[in-house]
Amino acid sequence: MSTQAPRASECAADLRLSALRAWLAEAPGGIVVDPASVRAASGDASFRRYFRVDAQRPASCIVMDAPPDKEDVAPFLRVAALLRAGGMNTPEVYAADAQQGFVLLADFGDLTYLSALNAARAAGDMRRADGLMRAASAALVRLQRIDASSLPRYDEALLRRELELFPQWYVARHLGVELDTEARQVLQRGFDALVANNLAQPTVLVHRDWHSRNLMVQDDGEVGVLDFQDAVHGPLSYDLVSMLRDAYIDWPEEQQLDWAVRYWEAARAAALPVPVDFADFYRDFEWMGLQRQLKVLGIFARLYHRDGKDQYLGDMPRVWGYARATAARYAALAPLARLLDRLQGVRAQAAYTF
Repeated sequence: MSTQAPRASECAADLRLSALRAWLAEAPGGIVVDPASVRAASGDASFRRYFRVDAQRPASCIVMDAPPDKEDVAPFLRVAALLRAGGMNTPEVYAADAQQGFVLLADFGDLTYLSALNAARAAGDMRRADGLMRAASAALVRLQRIDASSLPRYDEALLRRELELFPQWYVARHLGVELDTEARQVLQRGFDALVANNLAQPTVLVHRDWHSRNLMVQDDGEVGVLDFQDAVHGPLSYDLVSMLRDAYIDWPEEQQLDWAVRYWEAARAAALPVPVDFADFYRDFEWMGLQRQLKVLGIFARLYHRDGKDQYLGDMPRVWGYARATAARYAALAPLARLLDRLQGVRAQAAYTF
């Protein structure tokens, strides 16, 4: 029997769970639930936790626990209202207590796009996978038609702050590499080129995490949309590249290209501000993707080294592959591609300077 004292974080989590059950016992929003039935529903890359709870009507609900000292539920509530008013299939908010950081939501079930796509691919059912991806693309077009003027701008400061996660957390902390002056200059020039392209793109509502873990398969054929609280007004290609170059599942490049063309055609028909020339659109798509991939590598490294979450380490090679392929495809990014090649040969935690 262990006599080790529980960690402070574990005690805090237990206290929050007790507070959550007490809140649910008050039938928030008129929803009568069984507080004793609270059980984990899913994790999150942030400090948010999600629980499922049995209820009288509907049969079950999802409860978000967002510690107020670490997460603010206000953006979630604002964006949820905006998206639902725009016709998107996001969970209905039954009740919320912003002061405590609790939100009671409709339950969209457990079937994520990731699970459904992996199952379809394992069964060799590309028709099923294609249907799911086309539905997600159509939903994305609808999302991008919603007025984003009330949302924060995806501005230069945010783009650069995201890119800095790569040298700070992936290169320095995960690889243990100290970049010399020349390498830092190469990285900075690459960042400058990416940001200039990203800022020049037409802007729409950007979900920021439009990928297989945040899209849900629904019985009525609609695409359930989750994790939208970080939505911004930004580059049109961002969400499409999040979906087609997903950190959690990959597709042959010719299939990515097919879906990208179909999206571009649908976006033009919907009067979205896509470039007239598909080649220009696809270049924007790739350069936006590279910005995102470098950011994601930094985030995954931070989740591991700072937060003790190792479940994302296995996805790093996929994200790295996307980034390396794009950088190598464009002459303006060739120095960055060479730097990535050099980093790829470094073992994690080996303290090299170059």
